[in-house]
Amino acid sequence: MISLEQVQLLEAKVTKAIEFVQQKSLENAALISEKENLQKKLEANQRRIDELEVHVMRFKEEQGRIEDGIIAALDRLSQFEEAFESSLKEKTAVKKTPVKTRERAADAAPKTVFFEIPKEDVQEKEELLPDEDLSLERELDIF
Repeated sequence: MISLEQVQLLEAKVTKAIEFVQQKSLENAALISEKENLQKKLEANQRRIDELEVHVMRFKEEQGRIEDGIIAALDRLSQFEEAFESSLKEKTAVKKTPVKTRERAADAAPKTVFFEIPKEDVQEKEELLPDEDLSLERELDIF
């Protein structure tokens, strides 16, 4: 037969088992909640990564355009320097030639004009701007 002590021992073990199952259920619920929170953070971080990747791509494209602009500006500057140097060489060549040869060369050589601004544009801008020397404090905008 079963003794009272055996029943009490069984009851104690069942109580311990129930407490253990309840504790593990609570831990499981906490872990599920933590998993959901971590999943939400992961998704938010992934969205942020995607946004940053878009920014990086735009930045790289803009850097490429900036580099292209700088290269184009440097090319134009080189062309200007070459034209200026050739102009100086022509002037020094004209100075070295005798007067009669210079007169013939001046008549025969076409005149080089680097920049020509129509007088109407100059007059319009002078009317819009105050009377001051504009050449002193201006920067050259090459872009």
